[in-house]
Amino acid sequence: MDRVALGPQYADGMDTPPPTNTERLPYRLLTGTDDRAFCQRVSAALAEGYRLYGSPAISFGADRVLTAQAVVLDELPGQEATL
Repeated sequence: MDRVALGPQYADGMDTPPPTNTERLPYRLLTGTDDRAFCQRVSAALAEGYRLYGSPAISFGADRVLTAQAVVLDELPGQEATL
């Protein structure tokens, strides 16, 4: 089976770019392979003021374990919390 590229791949292996510092989203779903890099991404989000939202999700693919963790910001600068 041939692999088809669906879009550009960014440094974290995802198909969408991460938000910039000026574009802090109130909700993010971090996804990736269950490895140190994924844990570092979650840790970086926590250091930026996000908090965990719900439990992590784990899925077993053909050759790897995929994980997802939602994070939220309680308030954006100059805005009230919406979650």
